[in-house]
Amino acid sequence: MPIRYSYKEIKKMTSGFREKLGEGGFGSVYKGQLISGPFVAIKMLGKAKENGQEFISEVATIGRIHHANVVRLIGFCVEGSKRALVYEFMPNGSLDKFIFSKVDSVSLTYQKLFEISLGVARGIAYLHEGCDMQILHFDIKPHNILLDENFIPKVSDFGLAKLYPLDNNIVTLTAVRGTIGYMAPELFYQNIGAVSYKADVYSFGMLLMEMASQRRNLNPNAEHSSQFYFPFWIYDQLARKNDEIKMETLMHEETSELAKKMFTTALWCIQLKPSDRPSMNKVVKMLEGDVTSIEMPPRPSYYPNEDSEINSGVTTLNKSSGSSGFDEEEITTNCM
Repeated sequence: MPIRYSYKEIKKMTSGFREKLGEGGFGSVYKGQLISGPFVAIKMLGKAKENGQEFISEVATIGRIHHANVVRLIGFCVEGSKRALVYEFMPNGSLDKFIFSKVDSVSLTYQKLFEISLGVARGIAYLHEGCDMQILHFDIKPHNILLDENFIPKVSDFGLAKLYPLDNNIVTLTAVRGTIGYMAPELFYQNIGAVSYKADVYSFGMLLMEMASQRRNLNPNAEHSSQFYFPFWIYDQLARKNDEIKMETLMHEETSELAKKMFTTALWCIQLKPSDRPSMNKVVKMLEGDVTSIEMPPRPSYYPNEDSEINSGVTTLNKSSGSSGFDEEEITTNCM
């Protein structure tokens, strides 16, 4: 179980909050050090919406997670209005800088990127089916995948996560949550399916597509729609080019096989209807297996009106607060 710390102890660990590692919608993250020696990442949460007991209850559930691909919660603080989470420190930071940036001294091989994607899939599968409660993350993206000293990936940042009984397959949300570009379409559009764990599957598919291509899925400056939405282009390559993906980064036969496996799996994950997407356990098996055993999925749809069976209808968001209606957090951090 996580250790409960006083605010005074948290302040001492961080040397008075001296070294900030990141900042976002849910608070700031600081580097700290336990008395026993190890470094930690301490997230100071913003204004609390729940009472102290509810916070402790959720901390207790997340604190029972012990998986190689999920960041470990070491402790917490709840003292008056103060809320803090103490996580293990991830020295290699977040995944986004290794798949989008070309300026870092460390360049990951394609094999390593594949291994990272498989680890992330295993971590999410564990959250969905391996815990006492079903934990839906709702914010899977490169920023929230942290890498330890051996580049083992760990799913992090449970600021938008929701806990449900394992037998509960339908989720009730009062607001759209997540990060644009990774959010499942059922969070926006009516009549394509209920919100469930399949929302995380969609987000993972978008992440996997970016890892396989080492570029962002959306290019708003593109002249053609197939370039704007990269998954369209990839699907056409797989379907029309005799399964040969023509990309500069995929020059070797072994790399090409890994790429086809990652792209094909990603295309299954980002299907418009939640019912058409595989579970994360199935995704793990697809990545672990042979690429020839994975069937080609239907062409992905970007909007519901591209599918004649689905009525278009955008979910109305409450914008009375003056915000965009999205619970969005962008923390670029090398910790938690």
